Amino acid sequence: MRQRPPNYTRAGSSPLSGHTILQVVPELDAGGAERTAIDIAAGLAAVGARGLVVSQGGRLVGELQAKGGIAVPLPVKTKNPLKMLLNIGRLVTVCRDEGVSLIHARSRAPAWSALAAARILGLPYVTTYHGSYSGRSAPKVFYNSVMARGDIVIANSYYTADLIRSAHQTDPQRLRVIHRGTDLQQFTPAAVAHERIDRLRRAWAVKPHQRIILLAARLTRWKGQIVLIEAMERLKDNGFDDVVVVLAGDPQGREGYVREIDALIARLGLQDQVLRVGHCSDMPAAFMAASVVTVPSIEPEAFGRSAVEAQAMGTPVVVSELGAVPETVLAPPDVTARQRSGWRVPPDNAEALSHALTEALLLGASGCDALAGRARRHVEQHFSLDRMVGDTLAVYAELLQLA
Repeated sequence: MRQRPPNYTRAGSSPLSGHTILQVVPELDAGGAERTAIDIAAGLAAVGARGLVVSQGGRLVGELQAKGGIAVPLPVKTKNPLKMLLNIGRLVTVCRDEGVSLIHARSRAPAWSALAAARILGLPYVTTYHGSYSGRSAPKVFYNSVMARGDIVIANSYYTADLIRSAHQTDPQRLRVIHRGTDLQQFTPAAVAHERIDRLRRAWAVKPHQRIILLAARLTRWKGQIVLIEAMERLKDNGFDDVVVVLAGDPQGREGYVREIDALIARLGLQDQVLRVGHCSDMPAAFMAASVVTVPSIEPEAFGRSAVEAQAMGTPVVVSELGAVPETVLAPPDVTARQRSGWRVPPDNAEALSHALTEALLLGASGCDALAGRARRHVEQHFSLDRMVGDTLAVYAELLQLA
C-alpha cells in the first residue's frame, strides 16, 4: 500500500530534522533523475535535514543550491570499473565527514559504488528505478540488478515495479511505487501569461485560426511521430483543415529519422499541417497553446510526464495504452466516459489515434471545462510534487526507524 506523505513542509517537525541524506546521480544536467534529486533535496531542506547530491556537476548545480541542497562533486558518471572502485572510498569519506544517515542511488554506474559504501558503513541504502532498463544478456541483467538491491527499491510507476519483480525477483515488501511529482505551482493555467502562449505560436509559425495537436518528445521512432503524422492525414481527409500537428523535440543526432519524417510529411501533402519546431523550453505555455496533447508511443514508457503536466494545465490528452503512461490518465473501461481525464488508444494504430483526437477536438466549451477540472483534480491527488517528496521522505524515515 502507498504510504500517506507526512507534512514535510514544516521545518523542525519532521523526524528527519537534523539528518543528512546523500543522493547520487551521474551528473546534474536535464533529466528526470536529476530533477527529482533536486526536488528531494529541497524537501529535505524544508524539514531541517541536509540534502547532499553527489554528481559530476552540471548546469543544474546552481538550482540545487538555490533550493537548499548541497552539491558534492565526484567523478561518479564513470563506468570504468577501476574508477568505480575508487569512488567507493571517496563516497565512504564523504559519508563519514558529513555524518550521512542514508544513501539514495538514482543511476546504475554510481549505484554500484554507493552500494559498496553503504555496506561498508552499515547505512540504509535506497535505489530508484527511473526507467525500464533494457538487458537480455546475463552480464547486462547483473549490471542492472544493482537498482534492485536497495533496502527499499522505489519504482516510478506500477509498470516499472512489475519489471523489477520480473527481472530481479525482488521481494514486493521492499518495493514502493512513487510516481514522479509535478510542480503544480509552475504547471497551472493561472501562472501562464497570454504573452507566453502568443510568443510560442509565433515562433512555431502557427496561424491565429489554427488549433494545435502537440507531441512534445525527442525525435525518435518509438515516441510515435510517424503514427501521429498518419493520423493527421486522416484528420485532414475528415475536414480538420484548421488543425496543425506540432512536433516539439530535438533529433539528438537521428538525422536519418528526421529525413524519414520529412519525406512522409511531403508524400502525404501535410507540409502546412505538420510542423517540426525543435526543442521547447516553456512547456507550461506549450501545453496551454495546444488543443490536444498526445503521447502516441509505440514502445513502453516508464512514466508519463507529458501526459501528467498537460492534464495539470487542463489540456485534453490522448495516450497509447502501453507501459506506464496509462496509469496517469483516467479513461474507459476503468472509469465511465463522463469521468475520463483523457483518452487511451492501442499503440501504433493511426486509425484509433485519429478517432480519439477527433473526439477531443470536437469537445464543446463546457465539455473542455469539465474535462480540465477532472484532469487537474486527478493530478493534484496522485501526481503532485508534494506527494512525491512526502512519500520519499517517508521511505527515509521508515528505514531510519524514525516514523
